[in-house]
Amino acid sequence: MEIKTGFMSRRLILGTSIASAIVFFVVGIIFWGGFNTAMEATNTTEFCISCHEMEDNVYQEYLPSIHYSNRTGVRAGCPDCHVPRPWIHKVVRKVQASNELLHKALGTINTPEKFEEHRLRLATNVWNQMKDTDSRECRNCHDFESMNPEFQRPRARKQHLNAFESGQTCIDCHKGIAHNSVRHLLSDEDLEALEAPNPDFIREVPQMYIDGLAKVEAKEAEEAAAASLVKIEAKAAEKKRIEAAVASALASQSNNTSGDSATTQSASSINVDWSKASSRDVTLFYPGEASIEWVMNGRDHGGARPFLKGGERCVTCHDKETADMGARIVSGEVAESAPIPGKRGSIPVTVESTYDNEFLYMRFSWQDAEHVPMPSVEGGKMDPKNSMKLALMFATDDVEYAGQAGCWGSCHHDARSMPDTPAQDVLTASGLGERLDLAGGVTKYIKESRTKLEVKGRRGKPRGGWDKLKSDEELAAEMSEGHFMDIIRLKAGENVVEDGVLLADRKMAGGQGAEFDASLNGGSWVVIMKRKLKSDKEGDISMAEESLYNIGFAIHDDYSNARFHHVSLGYKLGFGNAEAEFNATKQ
Repeated sequence: MEIKTGFMSRRLILGTSIASAIVFFVVGIIFWGGFNTAMEATNTTEFCISCHEMEDNVYQEYLPSIHYSNRTGVRAGCPDCHVPRPWIHKVVRKVQASNELLHKALGTINTPEKFEEHRLRLATNVWNQMKDTDSRECRNCHDFESMNPEFQRPRARKQHLNAFESGQTCIDCHKGIAHNSVRHLLSDEDLEALEAPNPDFIREVPQMYIDGLAKVEAKEAEEAAAASLVKIEAKAAEKKRIEAAVASALASQSNNTSGDSATTQSASSINVDWSKASSRDVTLFYPGEASIEWVMNGRDHGGARPFLKGGERCVTCHDKETADMGARIVSGEVAESAPIPGKRGSIPVTVESTYDNEFLYMRFSWQDAEHVPMPSVEGGKMDPKNSMKLALMFATDDVEYAGQAGCWGSCHHDARSMPDTPAQDVLTASGLGERLDLAGGVTKYIKESRTKLEVKGRRGKPRGGWDKLKSDEELAAEMSEGHFMDIIRLKAGENVVEDGVLLADRKMAGGQGAEFDASLNGGSWVVIMKRKLKSDKEGDISMAEESLYNIGFAIHDDYSNARFHHVSLGYKLGFGNAEAEFNATKQ
């Protein structure tokens, strides 16, 4: 007799009854619900800071960061950055976190001192994880493909474009964005390995990004054209005003029957129609201790790799942010170990350029500032005879780094007043005083004059290369190959013009010279330079209309000396050449 089984007793796969399957299913739901609830409960910022090791240390660093509070109100909590969203990766991370429970029990980082002792190791672990995943957690919010360069600074635009093309990822540049940065504690070798581009991360530049670049570049070009038109109109009005003032003064003088001298405004001895000159605004900034070695060291300068590997120019990334850079440096936030209270971080300068068949003319205009005493100098004035000095350096692309950094290539970490400047007894003992002017310390020099430059300062070595001087024969060969910078300087207080050359050191004589006219009226400096285009003097740059030249200039305002000046980035000087930042137009 066949016994019928009930529905719930019917057998399924592997002999399991329907009733058992339902029980297993319900239990599975309950287990899964409990497991998922527990996992999500441990996936909150509140849980992460429930132990004092996190709350007292990294959480306090996170609170003032942009990830906690910002203009849009979007907050990224601990799990957003440190726990993967994909389920499998999330479970793996939770399993790894059991190691943290072990160290909680052991008290490995239960005091601020212990935490600092282990901070670099902890940070490096996170950096390596992010590097391995192409900054997966960063890209949950910051998708490369969604970036709009119209709302980015010029440097960010350039670096993000470079990231697309070279295979760099978020964490390569953005360490310390939410917690105290300890990047500087890595060895140079570890830093280079960690931040090296990964070809697997190379991605096609999205059309939206390309279109955004085109829009912002067109907008900036339009703004520059409008500003240029305003300046042209202003110069034309200025010319009319001067002509009217001169005519009025002459008429007044001819009608003066009392014998008193008429008060007139003296005109410059350098006669140029400045209405025909091109004009460009440049912001000079306080450089602090940012030497060429600093520029080339990734530990100091995030743009070191593009500079060294990609041949990028400083002006490409920094031209529109020099005021911000100066403010950071002069405050001591970066690249300055001895801030000067009250010193201004930048000087906006208007530079006008024109030329004729024989001469180059440049006019520099800027606002003077109130005197800020130098604390370390008696009387507060480093150069009491000169409240202002203006120096220009010219070079061709034959000089390494000149095309990228202008005169920055002559500023070294071992120059006088810089961090690694050698003591006077060391200079004397070197025996190089017969070949170099070391009376006041190490002056400017360029790489071509040395056999080696110490860039990174590994194992405590001083950075620079003042004592690695090439032989006289080698230096003569460098000079003959055009490896030098032409330097011209006006000492306004003494009314002295110097024209020299820079190779092994700075020599302030021997050039053809230049003519300057400088005036300080109403708190504004106006300095005009007149220089011959052609020269037969060794160490002078002869200029031709069809060529581009590298130019950089510095203003020593407020009686300053040595590195305590304001400097420009490296620019290109041309003659009727739209590619030049300083495009001298013909009279």
